[in-house]
This record gives sequence, C-alpha cells and structure tokens, in this order.
Amino acid sequence: MKNTVLIIGLVACMLLPAAPLHAQLQNYEAHPVGLPPSFDWRDVNGTDYTTPIKDQSPAPTCEAYGLCAALETKLQYQLQELYNPDLSESHLYFYPGGTIAQGYVNIVDAADYLMEHGVPDEGCFPDPHRDFDYPYASLPGWEQRTVKITEWGWVDHDVDTMKQALIDHGPLVICIRFWRDFFWYFGGVYQHHDTPVVGGHVVTIVGYDDSQSCWIVKNSWGTRWGEDGWFRMAYDADMLADWYGPGTGVMYLEGIYGNLQPDVPRVHLQAPDYYHTYVFGRGFPTLLKKLPLQKAAARIIGPLTVTVQAENTAAVEFFIDDVSVANDTEAPFTWELETTRGLHTLTVKATNAQANASLDVQDIIVFG
Repeated sequence: MKNTVLIIGLVACMLLPAAPLHAQLQNYEAHPVGLPPSFDWRDVNGTDYTTPIKDQSPAPTCEAYGLCAALETKLQYQLQELYNPDLSESHLYFYPGGTIAQGYVNIVDAADYLMEHGVPDEGCFPDPHRDFDYPYASLPGWEQRTVKITEWGWVDHDVDTMKQALIDHGPLVICIRFWRDFFWYFGGVYQHHDTPVVGGHVVTIVGYDDSQSCWIVKNSWGTRWGEDGWFRMAYDADMLADWYGPGTGVMYLEGIYGNLQPDVPRVHLQAPDYYHTYVFGRGFPTLLKKLPLQKAAARIIGPLTVTVQAENTAAVEFFIDDVSVANDTEAPFTWELETTRGLHTLTVKATNAQANASLDVQDIIVFG
C-alpha cells in the first residue's frame, strides 16, 4: 500500500483543466457485431502482450505511464515478439510540457508529441522517482530511438464501442476520477463506496469480461497495490472523466512506427533501489517514509555493493553526481559504493559493442 506522500501526489495527478479537442480527428464510433463475451490483451490466443506493472511514485506522471503502457503492448503485438519493450515515461511527461509542480502533463499535448516526435526507450531518460521538478535532458541521440504514432482519437463512452476499440486499436488510455476507497483496493470488481472523490488518474484498459461486467485495467502504482498492480473496474463504476470536453477521456492510439526495437543496452540498477534502505548491504523496504528526506531516495548505512542487471552490454560506467568513479567490463557488473555522506545521484551508463549507451539512475542518501 502506498504511503501518505504518494497518496497526496496521486490526488494531484489529474485535476485537469478543460482543453480543446484534437483538431484533426473525429471520435471513434464503432458499430460492433458479435463481440466476444471477454477479451484480454494478456491472453490473446494464449499470448500475453502486456508488459510488467510499473510504479510512477512519488511523481504525478500517470498520463505518460498510461500512454506508454498502451504503446508497449501494441509494439509486442505488432512485431509478434515478446521482448518487453520499456519506453521512457519521464521523457513523455516532461518534454511535452509536464511539470511536477503543476501536477500533470496535458494528455492531448503528450499524444500530439507522440505523433510529431515520439518517445524513446527508458535508457534515454530513466525515471529518477523524484517528486519535484529538476533539470533534465534525454541521452544525446534519443531522436533515433523513438516510437511514434500516426494518429490518436477519443472513443465514445458506450461500453460496446469501447470494447470494439479495444480489440481494433489495442489498449485504451482512460482518464478516471477516483474515490478515497480506491487507495485501499485489494481485489474484486471495483465499485466505489460512499467516500469522497479525491482526485483523478490515468490508467490503461487492456480487457473486459462480460461475466463480471467489468474492464480489466493496468495501473502504475506498483505490484503491491490491487491485484498485483491490476484492477477490475465495473462497467457502471462511474469513473470515466471527460476533462477535455464532451466525448473525451477514453483515448485510442494507432499507427506505430519508428525504431521499434533499438540495438541498445538494457540496464537496471538492482541495488540500491528506490524506497529501499540498506544496512551493511542488506536491503529492505523503507519504513520511515515521513522523515524530512528525499522521499524515494535509497538510504544507505554502511558498505554496499552496487549491482546492475544489464543485457547487450560490454561495459558499465558508474557516476556519482555526474562524475565518473568506476568502470566494469565484465558481468556481473558491480561496484563497491564509495562516496561521502549526504544526498547523491548514482548513475550507471551501459555501453554495447556498437558504442550505443543506456542509462539508469537512483538518488541515494548515504549515512556513513
């Protein structure tokens, strides 16, 4: 379950002002005939085309997470290959004008950005899990690593029309309002109880089930929430929101093209990890999250071996506060952390034989 700070951040995630409708596209209106009683992008003839649940906390970046979740599923289906594409939500949030202080990115601007510029892979701009704005820049050359779309549009809120759009276009990105009890959802078909509406959010519909009268929805609050990060939303849950004007709030994406599977390293900092505390190398989830410290930064007491999971990688370089401190050319890639007390940024840069690079980043607080 998320902590209080995360809850506050998510409440602010989508209190969106009205925005003009996209000028180039009409609403999607299907005329369904013989829709199946259930459909799920996690099981299309036995194949799961979705990607793993992610965690946006503590930043209100749900719009970018929702869009990338839909794109990643469409990528695997289009290529008919389960290669776990990982797109940069942070890039798609900040580059179209999103700010943490404002609390959201205009999802219309983000969708238009996907048409004009696209979104690169996570290695170009990894999520640092910060709840504040900061100077940013994607890795040089990100423009050659992007996935783009040819169009997007709104789908009528009619259940059958949404079902048909889900089958025709792939996962749907939806704007929802939610009630306080949504934070404590553990499973089942969600119907809100008599609690206050506390904010808005963006999530991704991947399926439906008529036997339960529900949508199957992917969230971005990590796997400890809901049904391992997923939830089922009743058809009549009254959650869909049209902040961008009448007929908005349910978005489809279409026409994926670009560098769908770039030949670049894939790198992930296994330790330290955000929202974790390490005591003499042993890590566990951070418990005292209300201390006046940077919220998601890993807390480190005593020595720690920095461990990196990397694929398609010849070498990993380690940086503290953008200063190179070590280089490892043999897997498994590790480094014995050595730095001063206080708040630092740990960055790893993986490079492959073609000299292509990818990044991962983690803020750390070193106590000694």
